[in-house]
Amino acid sequence: MTLTDPIGDMFSRIRNGQMRSLNSIEIPSSNFRKNILEILKSEGYIKDFFVSKSENNKLNLKITLKYYEGDPVIKEIKRISKPGRRVYSRASSIPRVMNGLGIAILSTPKGVMSDVEARKNNIGGEVICKVF
Repeated sequence: MTLTDPIGDMFSRIRNGQMRSLNSIEIPSSNFRKNILEILKSEGYIKDFFVSKSENNKLNLKITLKYYEGDPVIKEIKRISKPGRRVYSRASSIPRVMNGLGIAILSTPKGVMSDVEARKNNIGGEVICKVF
């Protein structure tokens, strides 16, 4: 089965897992997904993630979701740049999410990073998603 938007699929699985109050979810593994999850982990939106092997030797990412007093920590995770419409931003015009309370994740020439890091390094790139 081929996915047209694997990153959007990952965000949908995270949203669906949190709506059902699951402790963890599994998604197919890729380096780009690992980089995005590393940012979500460092910013405190998920507890942890690790690579596991399924029975047919496929690599999966097992994500441990985070809750605070029974409510999901991620209130909203929204895909900005989609396969049909790519959204790029200069370093001077990187969007602020909820006046700085949330984060935007960017894919830059220096790698995947949060909006705060990109502004600090004065690098623009493709706006992948916004998380609040």
